[in-house]
Amino acid sequence: MATLQALIFDVDGTLADTERDGHRVAFNQAFAEAGLDWVWSVELYGELLAVTGGKERIRYYLENFNTDFVLPENDVAFIADLHQSKTAHYTALLESGGIPLRPGVKRLLNEAREKCLRLAIATTTTPINVEALLVNTLGKESMEWFEVIAAGDIVPAKKPASDIYDYALQEMQLDADVCMAFEDSENGILSSRGAKLRTIIAINDYTKDHDFSGAALVLDHLGEPGQRFTVLSGDAYGADYVDIALIEKLMQG
Repeated sequence: MATLQALIFDVDGTLADTERDGHRVAFNQAFAEAGLDWVWSVELYGELLAVTGGKERIRYYLENFNTDFVLPENDVAFIADLHQSKTAHYTALLESGGIPLRPGVKRLLNEAREKCLRLAIATTTTPINVEALLVNTLGKESMEWFEVIAAGDIVPAKKPASDIYDYALQEMQLDADVCMAFEDSENGILSSRGAKLRTIIAINDYTKDHDFSGAALVLDHLGEPGQRFTVLSGDAYGADYVDIALIEKLMQG
């Protein structure tokens, strides 16, 4: 019987609803700053989320939605510069306090630390975005809570490939069966399940219709005392919110 040792978290959409009112807005600000007339609406951005990674998302947009735009010869540098500008705008949004953590996230992290469980992050977003979110929602000390922050281009293949979770497990020298992953999207669970990790899903508006086959539990959010989650799939054993006791029960499933 596997004993829970670690929690591994995705970031965007899982720790915070960063996509619609964070990354999307920052992309549009970067485009305007570069003199481009591109505008990613809420609806369009939902389609672009089929691709993970900001630089990859820009290229996907140009190849599928803005095919009349002619990329310069140095297309890699052009896209990288746009993405760097977007990251700066995103960080500024976080510093303004406009993107809070999702329900239950801070409480669960604190409980995990109290119980001496290990914590890690596995995400396709850049390390600077991870740091900006953690510092501005949990304080500078929170960067030390996570012994591994697997982020961005640290692995060659992004989600839905399992590489980022494989890397985190390798760095922690842990087997998948003693960990629980937290995700919000179909690409996310394909990645975590590809690494053989049990996974709890907390959906958001962009991912509510995704396929979460293989999830240990699918919820609308992690819940709080007095703010009960809604179970969309799986058995929550009568719990109102995700805590370590519930996770340990799911580990046996």
